[in-house]
Amino acid sequence: MHPPSRQEYISISFAGQGSGSYNNSKHWRRQSCWRKWKQLSRLQRSLILFLLFICGIASYPAVNEHLRGLTDGDQHTDSNSVLKPVIPHVLPEPVEPGQPPLPEQTSQRKLSNKRGPPVLQNRVQMKGNASNTVVEDKAADGKKEGEEEVISWHRPVIDTDQATEGTKDGGNKEYTLSNQKAKPSNLSASLLEAVKDAFRHAWKGYKDFAWGHDELRPLSKSYSEWFGLGLTLIDSLDTMWILGLKKEFEEAKTWVATELTFNKNVDVNLFESTIRILGGLLSTYHLTGDTMFLDKAKDIGSRLMPAFNTPSKIPYSDVNIGKGTAHPPRWTSDSTVAEVTSIQLEFRELSRLTQEPQYQDAVAEVMKQVHKLDGKLDGLVPMFINTNNGQFTHQGIYTLGARADSYYEYLLKQWIQGGKTENQFLEDYLQAIKGVKKNLLQKSSPNGLTFVGELSHGQFSSKMDHLVCFLPGTLALGAHNGLPADHMDLAKQLMETCYQMYIQMETGLSPEIVHFNMHQGSIRDIDVKLADRHNLLRPETVESLFYLYRFTKDHKYQDWGWEILQNFNKFTKVSSGGYTSINNVRDPDYTSPRDKMESFFLGETLKYLYLLFSDDPNLISLDQYVFNTEAHPLPIWPSTA
Repeated sequence: MHPPSRQEYISISFAGQGSGSYNNSKHWRRQSCWRKWKQLSRLQRSLILFLLFICGIASYPAVNEHLRGLTDGDQHTDSNSVLKPVIPHVLPEPVEPGQPPLPEQTSQRKLSNKRGPPVLQNRVQMKGNASNTVVEDKAADGKKEGEEEVISWHRPVIDTDQATEGTKDGGNKEYTLSNQKAKPSNLSASLLEAVKDAFRHAWKGYKDFAWGHDELRPLSKSYSEWFGLGLTLIDSLDTMWILGLKKEFEEAKTWVATELTFNKNVDVNLFESTIRILGGLLSTYHLTGDTMFLDKAKDIGSRLMPAFNTPSKIPYSDVNIGKGTAHPPRWTSDSTVAEVTSIQLEFRELSRLTQEPQYQDAVAEVMKQVHKLDGKLDGLVPMFINTNNGQFTHQGIYTLGARADSYYEYLLKQWIQGGKTENQFLEDYLQAIKGVKKNLLQKSSPNGLTFVGELSHGQFSSKMDHLVCFLPGTLALGAHNGLPADHMDLAKQLMETCYQMYIQMETGLSPEIVHFNMHQGSIRDIDVKLADRHNLLRPETVESLFYLYRFTKDHKYQDWGWEILQNFNKFTKVSSGGYTSINNVRDPDYTSPRDKMESFFLGETLKYLYLLFSDDPNLISLDQYVFNTEAHPLPIWPSTA
């Protein structure tokens, strides 16, 4: 089938009275041309419309270009927010016979040869057609010295210099890993360096425009605050250490030592602060041995403890780390199940390091209560739990997506962290996986992709969040630790599905949510609603690719990760530094950037890509470390047996 066509249109805004906005008042309408138009005869009106139609056809290309120029100029929020223009798509030159391919640009030929739904082939062909014409930016060529060039957000966001260098030798080059019998010795190093380059570029934007703040807004060259605690910087510490970026790490370490303080009158989310800040500091302490990070971890850990002062011992969602108070959200007394059951790895480790049992005791009580609660379906849990009575609420809805996902992840990982001695976690995990197979697992039509849907009061929904793509990696990790072999089989099937969620999109980037077709006669497996087409630079798919490659050594998983990294570079990279989430993965010409780089892009996505491309099984060995849900590795406890 062919991808859905996009209607071409021109949007023209007419200036109103003073403000420039549309005015629908009666006074304005009376002074319009409508009355005069209605006074004309039908013949006169027909002639005028015909002439306007002819003129419109003749002038359409020029008008369109002019309007695009106007639109591009409106993208900037201030005079300093100018970016370089995008290099148009260029088709790769054929590789000389016997010439070693290089990992520089997207492998169009490799994509087109992959098996998959017909829509995949059409998407690649569409890209090729779009790139046959190279448009020169004459305005850029003629710009005066000192003037900066302006990017058009109607085209992919790529780094101008990198794209230019990639075509100096006559065109883009391609490579694959899985099709090579003998991998060049420098190929792995090239892949790792590509991730380092991506990190450096993201870090440059953060350092230049958001240093010490929570998150970068790369388009407006500014920042946004969530808690005011330098989230991106702390989330990135262990990534920099693992990538060997010593200079960047030392700069960040100095900021943590001299500038980071938790003595602030600010509300923070218990879950997000635990996995990003506490987890990041504990991980960095273990990797570096620097006790400064442990001291900071103790500080934030103790300040988060008031969240557990509830009638049920199920923690509140929000804590004021300066005042030592906690409360639920303003609109409810519920916490989400995923949040209260995905803080255990971090608090357990804090107790082990400090020999202060209150941290582990608090999170163990949560797991103990959730274990015995009514309202589960074959081990599957609802999404909300009440902090007053400790009971599940909004029962009857079961998902492995938002608000429940990492509950299942932490069942397995707590069992692994504790040296496989706490069998209650293992039993709950195995029961939940059986529940997934029984209630949520289905296949799409026409190509039979295995996916995990949702259940709402007995009604199955084919909706699947990108967040669910953590599951292939978790299943593979369980199989590696001795769980049934069919867990690995299911992991491989779901990994293929998560990859298809990327490759079937016109940008090669997955949307936030997809719906799978299950009706016989469907012509494509995946549908995406308009409101779900955004990509937030999420890590779950590359996380699972890392686990699958580490355990199987199948190079196709590295291939898939490389394609994803290239598409991040092509459609989300901002020339002045940083990467941006986008609103529309279905339209490579109108991706609609969101102007936000989530901290997990550096903390998780790039870290997992680096580990995926490494052939060193001892680089964060999965027999020695377990990753928290923010990709911060924590040590597996020594066996006491």
